[in-house]
Amino acid sequence: MLKQLVIPSLSEIDAAADEFLRLLGDRRLVAFHASMGAGKTTFITALCRRLGVRSDAVSSPTFAIVNEYRTAAGEPVFHFDFYRITKLEEALDIGLYDYLDSGALCLMEWPENIEALLPEETLEVSIAVAPDGTRTLSWEEA
Repeated sequence: MLKQLVIPSLSEIDAAADEFLRLLGDRRLVAFHASMGAGKTTFITALCRRLGVRSDAVSSPTFAIVNEYRTAAGEPVFHFDFYRITKLEEALDIGLYDYLDSGALCLMEWPENIEALLPEETLEVSIAVAPDGTRTLSWEEA
């Protein structure tokens, strides 16, 4: 079943993040597919903010590949940016499976660069941008 979450404007991103977290349930692996500038990092920042991560702690891990944050409850959240990954070995070298198997929430940007390494249970989310700036998150749910 196709699920969608519409974000009409940036002012509504926190409400959308709350709804997404509710719909996420106990899933821990989330891969965000979208073009450059579609709002992947902005939405992940909103998710982290709603989980109680200090907003000044969240940034795109483009060069580091992975950032680790802590929620208000002290739980780890891993934020990946695979944009600069050109070989699967680069993801393995950072200990990708240790992160994915940790049970922590893993939020991934540019997952298409490591698609072959992602577990089957990864939730694949697409972000589409309409001409008016509305963002729509879409994913398939069993």
